[in-house]
Order: sequence, then C-alpha cells, then structure tokens
Amino acid sequence: MSGRRLSVVVAALLLALTACAPLPVRTTPGTAGELAAQAARERALAGITHFTLDGRIGVSDGRDGGSGGFTWKQDGAALDFTVRAPITGRSFRLRSGPDGACLQGLKPQPLCAADAESLLAAQLGWHLPLADLHAWAMGLRAPGSAAQLAFAADGLPASLDQDGWHVEYRDWDRARVPVLPRAIFARKPPYSVRLYVEHWELP
Repeated sequence: MSGRRLSVVVAALLLALTACAPLPVRTTPGTAGELAAQAARERALAGITHFTLDGRIGVSDGRDGGSGGFTWKQDGAALDFTVRAPITGRSFRLRSGPDGACLQGLKPQPLCAADAESLLAAQLGWHLPLADLHAWAMGLRAPGSAAQLAFAADGLPASLDQDGWHVEYRDWDRARVPVLPRAIFARKPPYSVRLYVEHWELP
C-alpha cells in the first residue's frame, strides 16, 4: 500500500464531514441573540469529556481521497478512534492519552509516539489541530485561540474559522437539546475532511 494511500485513509481518523447542501450563510458575525444562544450552547456542552459518535467519513489531500465508517470514543483525555475503510478492506485505530499515542493497522506492530499529532505528522505527513477537534465536532469554538462564527438563517452556526481551518456545519440534529452537528465539512487547503454523524452518545 502506498504512503499516500495510507495518508488518505488514516487522516480520516481526525476530523469529519459530509456533502449535504450547506445552509445559507450570512457574512456578518451574528446578532446579539445568535451569539448569546451560541454562548449558552458552549456552556452546556464544554464540560462534556465523555462521548461516543459513529458515522461516515471522507477525506482528501487535494489529489487522492477515500471514505469509510468511523467510531470516535472520547473518555476524558483518552481518545479511541477507529476508521473502517472499504477502499482498503482494513480497519485503522488511533488511541491517545496522557501517556502517548499509538496507531494500529498500518504495520504488524503498533506505531507509537509521545502524542497523536506528532505521530500522525511523522507517519503520514498530516498536521492537524487535534486539540481543537473535540470542540469542533460539537459545534463549539475551541479554547485558546481566536475564532469567527457565521450564522445561517435558522440562527445556528453555519461556519467557524479557527487556526487556519474553515469548518462548515451543513446539518444539525435538532432533536437534541442542545442541538449537535450532524454534517460538517472542514478544509485547510489542500486538505479537506467530511463527517456525517449517524449516532451521538453523551452522558
């Protein structure tokens, strides 16, 4: 299997997003009411450190791409992310925590490093802000850096720009309180990642 194909598949371990038609986006940062509602969502969700989500994922590096199913389990500081990629017929698993990170499925033995970001950068050439992904997957601004929101006609966030990434929220699970993203598209050229969340499991 080529290094580029491995990069495309395992990069799918990181973020997430789907090709649903985007909601109309205003170019303003939002009204006072929209910003207040978003702040309330962030207060309600920011403390959640344990969740499981399942769905479909697609990834591209600008030339090659792939798709598959994924499961993301977050247990405090511990991440367990598996992608089941039909383009290879194999599953890949990324696990990380305070003691380091390991990537299984690429070689007979696990590949390990001090942290997930350096492991993926070294093995696959991907440089992604993994610390931000927990927040972005929930439709939140990640702490520690400036972020700009744009809102759709229904008052929910339609896009988020942070740390050089442009994240679009293309569908929401409105049956939940607070609502959670269901379809997301993120890009930082030449990279793009798409996620469709089929199931959220929260405490």
